[in-house]
Amino acid sequence: MWLLTPLGFAGKLLGAFRKQLSSLWGSLVPLLLWLRSAFWLAGTEGGQRQQGRKELKGTRQEEEASDDQPLTPTSVNYHFTRQCNYKCGFCFHTAKTSFVLPLEEAKRGLLMLREAGMEKINFSGGEPFLHERGDYLGKLVKFCKEDLGLPSVSIVSNGSLIRERWFKSYGEYLDILAISCDSFEEQVNVLIGRGQGNINHVENLQKLRKWCRDYKVAFKINSVINRFNVEEDMREHIKALNPVRWKVFQCLLLEGENTGEDALREAERFLISDEEFEDFLERHREVSCLVPESNQKMKDSYLILDEYMRFLNCTKGRKDPSKSILDVGVEEAIKFSGFDENMFLKRGGKYTWSKADLKLDW
Repeated sequence: MWLLTPLGFAGKLLGAFRKQLSSLWGSLVPLLLWLRSAFWLAGTEGGQRQQGRKELKGTRQEEEASDDQPLTPTSVNYHFTRQCNYKCGFCFHTAKTSFVLPLEEAKRGLLMLREAGMEKINFSGGEPFLHERGDYLGKLVKFCKEDLGLPSVSIVSNGSLIRERWFKSYGEYLDILAISCDSFEEQVNVLIGRGQGNINHVENLQKLRKWCRDYKVAFKINSVINRFNVEEDMREHIKALNPVRWKVFQCLLLEGENTGEDALREAERFLISDEEFEDFLERHREVSCLVPESNQKMKDSYLILDEYMRFLNCTKGRKDPSKSILDVGVEEAIKFSGFDENMFLKRGGKYTWSKADLKLDW
């Protein structure tokens, strides 16, 4: 009997504690649940932040990798001379120097460009047939086609100094000859500055067209639309000449070349508005070979090498030179070219440019 008394007391005491513990547990459960949720949420957010940092890092790495990708000089315009026998008032590559690289140095630079991915070279000036009566140019053309195996070798010339003997020596190595012709009215050509003595620019164009056909060179015409020819109708003349391409440029100002204190030309009087340029294009829209290039399309979409083999950056409205590829290599120099590859593709910069692929009816 005496044993039951302590046991009963203990039971009552345990019951009281159980009641208190139960009450305490009931108040702790919500707290524990809240703590668990808080820790889980913090862990999740931390994981998300970590994942976000990884994704951001990956994106930045991709952007940096993209930025690090070197530009490919697929199509290059090499202005190896600035000297010219014409005085076109809007010229945007004027005779500021008389320098021309030694032939072997020029070949070395062309080889470097080929190794960097060049597929097309266009020789221009100045007037490229002026130096050594076109023999220097011919040797470069032959080297690019025969030694470098370039798919396309082309020239832009005013045509006044080209002789048939040049075609006999080098015509087989040339894909495209582009002749600059801004008007089919001789007095307009003289007014622009494309005049020299008794040479009739329009008549000479007809002769060059025949030689291109005879020696299997694709014939092209370049025209700069300006104040003096913007109202002209060239449709019938272009159709009769039947070039593979008729490049139509809008007159462009470049500081230090044809505008500004240090410029050799004052091209402001040749300028036309965008609307006038569009009107000219509209009038000639039926000409199937027409390739229009407004100032917007033209300015940054060309890879231009000067006489020192420096890339010329035109993004600021002037020609800022890089270092020469002969000194720093193509990959380093091209970083400063300002080249807009998207605009190059958008304006149709890459086309069927090898005469082997043109399938022309010679």
